[in-house]
Amino acid sequence: MKNLNAIGLDREKSEVLAGKLNELLANYSVFYQNTRGYHWNIRGQKFFELHLKFEEIYNDLLLKIDEIAERILTLGYAPQHRYSHYNQISTIQESAEVTDGIKAVHNIVGSFQVTIRLQRELLELSGDANDEGTNALMSDYIREQEKLVWMFSAFLDN
Repeated sequence: MKNLNAIGLDREKSEVLAGKLNELLANYSVFYQNTRGYHWNIRGQKFFELHLKFEEIYNDLLLKIDEIAERILTLGYAPQHRYSHYNQISTIQESAEVTDGIKAVHNIVGSFQVTIRLQRELLELSGDANDEGTNALMSDYIREQEKLVWMFSAFLDN
């Protein structure tokens, strides 16, 4: 029992999961702030359409940020909260291009590709740790985001 955390998972495997979840949290946080910037600063022909869609995305990202942080806490570890740390470990970089809708959509697709890859890594780790909570969360996120990648890619094809 000494090697199990409060929810009955192996402590070492939970620590690895928490580290990877903190990496995902960093990527989501930068992604969130980029999308807020797109929403605030978008210009051009697709303004009305994209302004609303960007708001929908950043609201969803905010919910996921909270769920990920709470999952890290559930595993018995602390979620990182500093943007200085996020910027060091995030694959998604802060976006300087915030007014061009097409560039913003390309950046959003790229950001979803990063989060999907990380979530697939977490699926493997959570499966090995017998962590159904993290596994279910990642499965839901992946299914949802794969559809968004398809939809945004279709938007970019015109």
